[in-house]
Amino acid sequence: MAQATLSRDIRDLRLVKVKGAGGVPYYTLPEEWEHVPPLDSILPTLFVSAEAIGNLVVVRTLSGAAQTVASGIDWEEYQGVAGTIAGDDTVLIIVRDATTAGKIVGTISALAGKG
Repeated sequence: MAQATLSRDIRDLRLVKVKGAGGVPYYTLPEEWEHVPPLDSILPTLFVSAEAIGNLVVVRTLSGAAQTVASGIDWEEYQGVAGTIAGDDTVLIIVRDATTAGKIVGTISALAGKG
């Protein structure tokens, strides 16, 4: 891997360099990621709907809430979820198969109090 590619990946992942024991530097996630609100506390007010379409899940949220919900989903590290993409009021969740998509819809809907 070229240095430019590595530096770009570190920036894209939003990693920060900190000093560890003995002054040895290492990369870690910013402190803000350690305080992502749990989904069960944010979904009841931000969730609108969720729908599985093949191996994709489309989650609708209130305007401006998609990135918060996507961060919560990423933080949970659900089995079978490859990743999320967030817009303003829509989260696209990419999962490995249609069965997992249905389970994710059920989980998210239940956490939102709609399932």
